[in-house]
Amino acid sequence: MAENPHVRSVRFVKSAVHPKDFPDLEGLPEVAIAGRSNVGKSSLINGLVNRKRLAKVSSTPGRTQLLNFFVVNEAFALCDLPGYGYAKVPLEVRRQWGPMIETYLAEREALRGLLLLVDARREPGDWEQNLIGWCSHHGIAVVPVVTKIDKLSPSKRQPALAQVARGLGLSARQVVGWSATSGEGLEHLWKRTTRLLGVGATGGDAG
Repeated sequence: MAENPHVRSVRFVKSAVHPKDFPDLEGLPEVAIAGRSNVGKSSLINGLVNRKRLAKVSSTPGRTQLLNFFVVNEAFALCDLPGYGYAKVPLEVRRQWGPMIETYLAEREALRGLLLLVDARREPGDWEQNLIGWCSHHGIAVVPVVTKIDKLSPSKRQPALAQVARGLGLSARQVVGWSATSGEGLEHLWKRTTRLLGVGATGGDAG
């Protein structure tokens, strides 16, 4: 897939569960990435920042059970949230995910917004709709990203984006189509992400 020319450096910082363990990144703005299990979060992170194995891509959904923090270009941070809805993860772990994610979203002062991933072949469900509502209530900006658009024929891609947008109560121009395989949507996603963060399109300070 195409390389992201704006990325100069990326590093994993740490994994955490509780706010006391969240990394102090000295005021760097942060964006979180959320989605159902197996929606393609790891592939998106790896594609967005040019690191094939930075976020481990697993054939076993539900592998991410912690909040994982990364720093890009020493200018902003990414937080990979656990994938929602995978039944084979132990019940006790799944019970902890909701409060863990809500606490992070509500209390992380550096958080500037959320990338919400939805599979192009699926309609948004109650979880995605509730998360959009929850973020709106808390003043958290959301960029919906429709993943795996390469699984659809070209003629079906725009209708799929429109369908996801309607399911989230948004307009089609508010969603971003993405393919980790071809890199389609990379530049659009990068621009939306850096705008969300308040940094320049090159991933540095907007001035």
